Amino acid sequence: MGKVKKFFALSGEEKKLFVEAYVTLGLMRAALLVFSFKHLTHSLEHQKNISDIKPLSDQNRQSAMAVGKAIIRAAAYTPWESACLVQSLTAQRMLQKRGIPGVFYLGVLKDNGSEEKINAHAWSQCGDMIITGGKGHEAFTVLSVFRWGKE
Repeated sequence: MGKVKKFFALSGEEKKLFVEAYVTLGLMRAALLVFSFKHLTHSLEHQKNISDIKPLSDQNRQSAMAVGKAIIRAAAYTPWESACLVQSLTAQRMLQKRGIPGVFYLGVLKDNGSEEKINAHAWSQCGDMIITGGKGHEAFTVLSVFRWGKE
């Protein structure tokens, strides 16, 4: 019952963003199970690294923060796995829909305790803000960057 109370305590805009994030998380999770990653990212500009990130306008900054918060909030309540890659793809879709440019990163971290184990992580960024997957992203070596929108 506490989850329902929390939902109804949200503002109307937060509720709309939560529902949109929840549905998009589900669609992105299903898409990752059905389609190749290359297919899902074919419309994005693929780069090895990125250096020219431009700041967002105040309005886009607020919108991007609200979208990121909704994605992280909704991901905590999905009955399916909504890990970092699903969250990054969801952020890309929701922010691109709003005309807010950004990037998402794919990185790896080699486990020092094992010769073969590698951990992967994805995180999204708009301007100088990490939108999803920010916790611990600094430890990962960036392998690929996917950009959407014009900055």
